[in-house]
Amino acid sequence: MMSDRNPYEKLGVPEGATFEEIQSARSKLLEEFAGDEKQRLEVEAAYDAVLMERLKMRQEGKIPVPDRIRFPEKLAQAAPSAMPTLPKNSPAWLTNLVDTPSKVDIALPGGVQFLLGGLVVLSPTDAVLQLAMAVSVGSTLYFLYRKERKLGKAVLLGLGGLLLGFAIGAALESILKVYLPIQLGAEVFVSLVTFVILWLFSSFLK
Repeated sequence: MMSDRNPYEKLGVPEGATFEEIQSARSKLLEEFAGDEKQRLEVEAAYDAVLMERLKMRQEGKIPVPDRIRFPEKLAQAAPSAMPTLPKNSPAWLTNLVDTPSKVDIALPGGVQFLLGGLVVLSPTDAVLQLAMAVSVGSTLYFLYRKERKLGKAVLLGLGGLLLGFAIGAALESILKVYLPIQLGAEVFVSLVTFVILWLFSSFLK
């Protein structure tokens, strides 16, 4: 019976078989025992036993194992991050500048800027615009500062985002008003663009 043999014999492969041969043997046996659940479970158990043995040998430095091979214990490890990471060969200045934030680190600054944007749209007075911009910059400094506790760097990035937001907002407003009727006032439009830029800075820079 299959249960009386070692895992390699159960799969019908020699102990020196390659991973491709082991996987091929497993697939063929699963097809052969398609209607026999007990035999299929024994095949899976044999396959996992062989992989566990190979993993142990790899950890001991006896054999190399391709990363594509599925090991049971690796399936239980943490899922990959939802946010993209920088390539390993990125320059140091870029690595020190660009952040890979969590969903919360993106949502919190985004929520603040969204509320401020809604405020200036609903009440586009000079006082409201000035207050909203002050709160926007202040929140950006806070979110930047709490990442590395570097006040000087946070201030530089915050001011850079503010100036960039003004520049992009003014440029877009002057271009769009030629081709599209913009219902918002120029100051409100520039403020909204600035809020977006500050959100990007506070979320994706550090």
